[in-house]
Order: sequence, then C-alpha cells, then structure tokens
Amino acid sequence: MSPTSPANPACPTRRLTTAQALVAFLARQYTERDGRRQRLISATWGIFGHGNVAGIGQALLEAGGGRSGGGGNGGAGNGAAHRMPYLQGRNEQAMVHAAVGYARQSGRLSAHAVTTSIGPGATNLVTGAALATINRLPVLLLPGDTFATRPADPVLQQLEVEYAGDVSVNDCLRPVSRYFDRITRPEALIPAALQAMRVLADPAGTGAVTLALPQDVQAEAYDWPEEFFAERDWHVRRPAPDAHEREAAVRAVRSARRPLIVAGGGVRHSAAEETLAAFTAATRIPVASTQAGKGALRHDHPADVGGIGHTGTATADELARTADLVIGIGTRFSDFTTASGTLFANPAVRFLHLNITGFDAHKLAALPLVADARAGLEALTAALAGHGYRVDPAYETEYTGAKEAWEERVEAAFATPDPTARPTQTQVLGLLDALVTEDDILINAAGSLPGDLHKLWRTRSRDQYHVEYGYSCMGYEIPAAIGVLLAAEGRTPRRPVWALVGDGTYLMNPTEIVTAVQENLPLKLVVLQNHGYASIGGLSESVGAERFGTAYRHRDADGGFTGPPLPVDLAANAASLCMRVLRATTVDDLRTALSEARDAGGPTCVYVETETPDTVSGPPPAQAWWDVPVAETASRPAAVKAREEYDRQVAARRRHL
Repeated sequence: MSPTSPANPACPTRRLTTAQALVAFLARQYTERDGRRQRLISATWGIFGHGNVAGIGQALLEAGGGRSGGGGNGGAGNGAAHRMPYLQGRNEQAMVHAAVGYARQSGRLSAHAVTTSIGPGATNLVTGAALATINRLPVLLLPGDTFATRPADPVLQQLEVEYAGDVSVNDCLRPVSRYFDRITRPEALIPAALQAMRVLADPAGTGAVTLALPQDVQAEAYDWPEEFFAERDWHVRRPAPDAHEREAAVRAVRSARRPLIVAGGGVRHSAAEETLAAFTAATRIPVASTQAGKGALRHDHPADVGGIGHTGTATADELARTADLVIGIGTRFSDFTTASGTLFANPAVRFLHLNITGFDAHKLAALPLVADARAGLEALTAALAGHGYRVDPAYETEYTGAKEAWEERVEAAFATPDPTARPTQTQVLGLLDALVTEDDILINAAGSLPGDLHKLWRTRSRDQYHVEYGYSCMGYEIPAAIGVLLAAEGRTPRRPVWALVGDGTYLMNPTEIVTAVQENLPLKLVVLQNHGYASIGGLSESVGAERFGTAYRHRDADGGFTGPPLPVDLAANAASLCMRVLRATTVDDLRTALSEARDAGGPTCVYVETETPDTVSGPPPAQAWWDVPVAETASRPAAVKAREEYDRQVAARRRHL
C-alpha cells in the first residue's frame, strides 16, 4: 500500500528522487491524433558526467536501461510498458540531432529526451536546440545544472555572473527553447513537467523544451502524489479554419488566374499529402515545394513542379514570377523560398497562407487561414467544390510542358556517358535515383547537396526526402539518420536510410558512427570527397571573395591555401570507427558499391572522390537570387564586379504589403 501525504491523508504518494520521478512521469505520457496513440517520450539519449550521473543516470538505470527495456529493480514503479529505453551518444549536439531525426520521422507525435552533465555538456546542446526549434520539431532537453542549495561557490564548471546569482550556462538555452524552466525544488517539477509536455505536443508551439536540473535536486527525495504518475494522453489537435477566413480564402482562389501552391513542412507534419493531392486533382493548381515540403506530392504527380526559390526548378520559379495568388501551406516563407523578396514579381500578386500558427499565416501580408494543414485543405476543397473552380486548361498545359522540359535537364545532369570516369556529385545522385524505391529515405542538411537535391531529386514517397534546411546544420546527417532508423524500427524489411555528406560535413561530426555500430543499425553513409567547402566556395566566388579559405589544401610558399590537397583519408577514418567501407573510383564502381550498401545489414560507408563538373554536365545553375551582401568598397576586381551584380539584383526586391 502506498504511503499518504501528511497534508492530505487521502492522497497516496510515492517517495522517489526528483530524477526518478521525472523518468517515471515521462514513461507515462502519450500523444493521440486521429485515434492513434503512442509514447510521447519513447527513449532518452544521454552522456553522463558529475552533473547527471547520480540523478538522471541512476533513474534511467532503475527505469529499465537499454533500448528495449530490461534490468532494473522497478524502484520507480516501472512495469514493462513503462520502461525508459536509454541510448548512448558520443556528442551532445549529435544526440539532439538524432532526437530531431526521430521526431521528424515520427510525424512529431513521438520524441526523445536528451540528458547531459553540467557545463560543456549542457552548452553543447544549444546548436541542436536551435535546429529543433527553427524546424518546429519536438525534443526534450534535460541538462544538469549547478547546485540549487549552493553548498560551495563556485563549483566545478559554474559560470559566475557578478550581477546575477541565479544565472548558469544553461540560460544559453532560453532563446532557442519554446519552454524553459530550472527545477530548483522537487515539487516544482510537477507544474514544469506538465507544461513541458503541453509544448512538446502542441503542433503550433513545439520545438526544443528545456528542464534544467540542478544536480542536488536530481538526487533529492520527495513524496510525490500518485496522480503525477497516471498515464496521460496529450491530444494533438487539428484546428479547423475560421468561417470568415475560409470564405475570404475561397474568394481569393476563385478570382485567381495563375495560382501557385507552395507546400512546406506543415503538409508533412499534418500528414496532409493525400488531402493536398485531392485538392490539386479538383483545381489543377500546380504545387511547388520548399526543402521541408518536398515530397508533399510524388515527383511524377502531374501538379508537382518541384522545388521553389533559390534552389528551385526553372518550372516552379517561372510560375512564381507570374503568379497572381501564392497559396502557402505550412511554410515559413524563408529567404531561400522567396529569393530574398525578389521571386514573386507579378505586380498584382497576393498571398493566401494556410498555417497552424498565426505568426506564420500573416507573413507577406497574406490572407491568413489559421488551421491545421489537412483540416484547412479539406475545408477549402469542400467550399470550392460548389463553385466548380479549376484553372484554365492553357495554364495547366503550360506548367506540365515546362515540367517535361525540366526533366530533360535532370536527365542530362544524371547522365553517365563514361562509366570509367570519376563521377560528379550530380552523377552520384543520378546513380542513387536509379537504385532507390519509395522505401528509401535520404538525409542531408548542408553544403552544395541540398541545392542539387532540391532541384533534381525525384521524391517517391512522403517521407523519402529528409533535408534539414531550416538551420542547415553541418553534422546533422549521421545522427539524424540514426534517429530515423530508430523511428522506423520494427518494420520488415527495414527501410534503407542514406546519410549523404561531403567531406566538410563529415569532419564536423562523424562520432555517431560509433553509435550506429553499437546499435547495429544499417546506416548507409555516402561520403563525397571534394577537398573543401564546395558550396561556400562557389558562393565565395560569386560574391567576390575568390574562394578564400574554402579549400582543404596545404599552405603554399606565400602562406595561402593553394598547395596540394590534404592527404586525409576519410574512408580509413570511417573504417577505424568500425564501419564497413566500400571505396568507389569510377561510375561503375559507385553503381556497384551503392547497390551493395543498400543490401547491407550493418553500418556501411560508400566513399567516392567526385569530379568537378563542367557547365554542360553539371547541375542547372540557381534559377533565382539569394541575398548575400557584397563588399560596398573593394580594391580587388572580383569584388567590384560582384557588387555591381548585387546592386542590380537588390533593385528587384520588393516588400509585399
């Protein structure tokens, strides 16, 4: 029989440490949407130090430990259904990336927690937290914190602030968290934990949630009310649009002659792909996609016109320039999408924005339709049905013809006329394109690959295209792939998950390869060696910085970096971390290696040095501008010329009011 609270004898209590209580609470939280129920926090990543080893670390041990539970003495009252699986990371930032990959693959309905020690372990979370919040993806951060009781001052790794005794390095997480609290007393956990779950399950407010845990409070015992450990379902709502906003949206669509849909990540988060397809079937409005929205329609859907913006297709960008109504669905309208305010050039263009957040729905002076993407599309489809709205057949013929012409450019970029030659980066993508099915998932985040993928990749399923471009964080891909593999666990056969990285990204964060080996996850890593920061090198050249500091080369006699390429062997590095490595030097080698990697049952790396493409065989150039300011005064001719082009492009910018 449970003890009772002295203050309320009728209320059963359970004596646990704060850390034990938190883990037990998290193991009993669920989300529910459309009748589907799942654990909200399904596992906890952790690296232990003195700030969390005796608190959260001990609590996780009691809660079951490993990936599938097991062990533990049930001290926190955990049955098999309420165990908290533990995942061991190698880098704190990478653990957050893995959790974000898991959350995205889980449709934001399930998430992971991440625990770290105090000091550098906690501050290493900041980049991952920013990525999660910017991309509207849930992750629970549990950094250790300095003593709440202050028995000695300062303690190891404490930040001393002369004007504020309650500040610690964890306050760095405040601006990148959607909710932050520091638990300075055990009983303070109860309201904070409930608020944390509310935010994680809120489709309009989710992102990184931080509960900073002083190390002494973690280990302090308290008599917790049993009600705290009851199973709770957090309903993930689908708000319908306001009737007034819906009618205004219908009028806007009906009056449009050249409408264009811009599908963002909200389509995916709402699982609204089929609803979008039904809407386009009824209206024949073409659909362009942001990086987060790519896959909203299959690449071969008649209405899909590909990526939009600076990394978009010629088809989508030309439609954007002449559109009289741009219908955003679940997008943030970032500068890559709007070409820094230069893309939507029609003087009469207006915007209609369906978004679950009012903040985003009002961007670009849009008519707001604040609603869940699926619910909003269903309402629009039904309201338009009575009016028989459909775009002019000539407009449909125009964009389908332009799409066919773009596909010819894709084929040219993917073509491999010489199977014995070293492949270009776009040829690597072409060989993957010929190999994969709708089961495969591709993960990328930074460098020149996102641009090539956005323009060229033929997405076959709603979740095949996983490019993190809200924060474009180098080092995201490998840990995110682990998160995706964990989210897809249990499916037979297991879905092939590819992490595509350049050498610059690989050098940023290869450590979670060890985690993939430890968990025996069949990660498929493709490393493209091009001896430097290829994307920024190209950008540097275009803005007059002459590729300065972007190549991985030895210093020359003058101290510059124009010597021979560095003899770094990334394949040997991956092998030293216990990956199976397949080296490819030619197109034929690569075709064989990719096929072998796809069938592999364990972590496998395909390593290839890529050739710099010429202007004919390379990817199509950018179809729209992106604002990177150029030096207004300079002595070098390259910068002077680049500034002239910059001034010309800036003149086309407009504010949509």
